[in-house]
Amino acid sequence: MLYLHGIGHFHPENVITNRFLEELGIGTDEAWILERVGIRERRTVLSLDYIRRTKNHDPRAAHEASLYRNAETAAAAARMALDRAGLRPDDIGLVISGCCAPSCSTPAEAATVAAELGIDAPCLDVNSACTSFGMQIDLLSRMAADRLPPYVLIVQPENITRAIDFSDRSTAVLFGDGSAAAIVSASVKARAAFVVSRCGTNASAWEKVNIPPMGHFRQDGHAVQGFAIRRMTESVRCLMSVPGNGNGNGERFRFIGHQANLMALRTVCERAAIPEEQHWYNVDELGNTGCAGAPAVLSRHWEELSPGDRVAICLVGAGLTWVHLLLAVEENRRAS
Repeated sequence: MLYLHGIGHFHPENVITNRFLEELGIGTDEAWILERVGIRERRTVLSLDYIRRTKNHDPRAAHEASLYRNAETAAAAARMALDRAGLRPDDIGLVISGCCAPSCSTPAEAATVAAELGIDAPCLDVNSACTSFGMQIDLLSRMAADRLPPYVLIVQPENITRAIDFSDRSTAVLFGDGSAAAIVSASVKARAAFVVSRCGTNASAWEKVNIPPMGHFRQDGHAVQGFAIRRMTESVRCLMSVPGNGNGNGERFRFIGHQANLMALRTVCERAAIPEEQHWYNVDELGNTGCAGAPAVLSRHWEELSPGDRVAICLVGAGLTWVHLLLAVEENRRAS
């Protein structure tokens, strides 16, 4: 069991609307976008003028043009998580980072985040693309509590628009930037805890989604969406069968899927018989923000969580990887 003490999110201020994408002249319009992916807006660390002028033809130049570094956006999300947990940076004994598009190969991006926050603690990266948040939780859940520090900070800084080709409508309409962070503990109790975590990888299909060195994001969209829908449906059905969550029918059960495509998420809900009011998402407002999507959804609903709540988090990503988590909220778990 891994306790969740606080969670936070950050999204940059620049907004990519469907109208903006239409004005790029890449053969898309709002009706086409809404019909296929259900996304209205996305955020970006790039200036709109830069995207308009260059369509981001050179991802290397995009890093130089970026308004924020990954460390800065991760730190902003982490400060929210720390505040909600009632902790200070010097309470953190380990920092783990992961995302689809790190700022550099070396050092570990966790070190740059720790430096931004003034944390002096061991740092390492655990990357599995869009499932990084879930893989970080699963890995820590497998570790002995007495081998971990009391509080661990995990961050997911996703500024993936720097790797998007804005002349390609199939990817330009999907992605936005965002970061998430969480404070977890294997030893200090809190009202919320991850009571189930499972993960896997279909490694033979790794080439279906990738970002080559200093290149643009690319994927086999049809194959990836099929995998995502099937895997998330299987995962949420598995979590709905866990005793104590109402088998998906109780008012306290919630589903958060990988925030890539609202139409795909609604297909999962239909197949798993999840009512609309039990489905939490943000992809319509923020686009696909990679591994920051699902934890940012949870962060936006943090104040709504009540004793008895069960939140199923079902993630998929490049690799092809999958993770599912069950978060249980019980007020009597809070440390005295």
